[in-house]
Amino acid sequence: MAERLAASLLPSASPSPSTRRATVAAAAAASFPFPCSARAGLRLRSRQPLLSQKAAGRGRGVRVVRCMAASDAAQLNGAREDIKELLRTTYCHPILVRLGWHDSGTYDKNIEEWPQRGGADGSLRFDAELSHGANAGLINALKLIQPIKDKYPGITYADLFQLASATAIEEAGGPKIPMKYGRVDVTAAEQCPPEGRLPDAGPRDPAEHLREVFYRMGLDDKEIVALSGAHTLGRARPDRSGWGKPETKYTKDGPGEPGGQSWTVEWLKFDNSYFKDMKFLSQLPPEEQKEQDLLVLPTDAALFEDPSFKVYAEKYAEDQEAFFKDYAEAHAKLSDLGAKFDPPEGFSLDDDVSAAPADEKTEEAICFVAAAPPPVAPEPEPAAEPTPEPVAAAVATATADDNNGAAPQPEPFVAAKYSYGKRELSESMKQKIRAEYEGFGGSPDKPMQSNYFLNIMILIAGLAFLTSLVGN
Repeated sequence: MAERLAASLLPSASPSPSTRRATVAAAAAASFPFPCSARAGLRLRSRQPLLSQKAAGRGRGVRVVRCMAASDAAQLNGAREDIKELLRTTYCHPILVRLGWHDSGTYDKNIEEWPQRGGADGSLRFDAELSHGANAGLINALKLIQPIKDKYPGITYADLFQLASATAIEEAGGPKIPMKYGRVDVTAAEQCPPEGRLPDAGPRDPAEHLREVFYRMGLDDKEIVALSGAHTLGRARPDRSGWGKPETKYTKDGPGEPGGQSWTVEWLKFDNSYFKDMKFLSQLPPEEQKEQDLLVLPTDAALFEDPSFKVYAEKYAEDQEAFFKDYAEAHAKLSDLGAKFDPPEGFSLDDDVSAAPADEKTEEAICFVAAAPPPVAPEPEPAAEPTPEPVAAAVATATADDNNGAAPQPEPFVAAKYSYGKRELSESMKQKIRAEYEGFGGSPDKPMQSNYFLNIMILIAGLAFLTSLVGN
């Protein structure tokens, strides 16, 4: 939309580059809710134009710069750090994982229209969906995450829920999830999916129920088993799900809010202990299973009873590396289900700009699509003769006159100039450099008027000299 609007606002005559930039900037600002700047959070990615041979033969090209308008990348990074702090202080890893899963787990692959198809669209923030039976207790997760959303208004709920879920897994010792962002939020409670799309813990036929629910999302048996491994985190509470004991020896003292029954002994550590424990407990008679302090739901037991599920469950019980690999892929797939991305391909918070190809580097630029004329090589100019000293002074005066009588403006402070190997610095490092620079008398708009350290050293030397004179 911004690209079409920008093109329509360009004058028919060939404007100057500065006029074109100003016109397109105004068009982009009118079309997007956030400033179209990488530093303001919208990641801009330019790619080499795809030209037909005919267009290339004319020496004309089209340069496309795309804006990511759904979420602000810089704010997502800030939110991720706040989520890590929240996890360290409240031990809320399990409920944040559940929050992300239940927002995306309503997806129905048989429905094409968005948002009717459900999925990761932020609809779980509405009471209409929070009140579903399977979402009991998730109001507490929303209360934990809402202050972060208020602090970073430039991100969507859909992205925030999935960011929180993936960060909780990683901070608990789990694998790095290859996430992408840019999910668009639904805007009204009427767009929430109907109740009944999430798994039930105690169905009549657990294996068949799991397949019915997860096949509807487009997931297979391996992904069902891998995702079930997330039960290594958390507890079930009878007052919320109707399952589990009020407390056990593993949960009575917390951390976090005491109580509930966990699937594993260390229920805030993400590893493959869930599969090890389920394998052991599945070999016990049902009566002895109930006497254990570890929880086994009917859908948990099905992983070692169903022949297809058992292949993967046995593998993960023996090989944590294989479990982590398959889990990371399945989690990333689940987090994308049903989502509408802006831009359509989404974007990653872990892109290494310095390592990206030249045609895919993030740029700080305005959003526009414009036909670019081929560059014209300037005609060679005759070599200038040595300028006499009186003439050099006149040239300096003329240069000042070219700036409406003002002296040449000093070069603005650019933190990237102090980067090693011309790699872009992080925002935190730029802020530190800028603070130190201003503390020494400089500013973002002008260089320091004097050498601060040299002045200090001269002052100290002068005081030392005067002291020696007085002493003599």
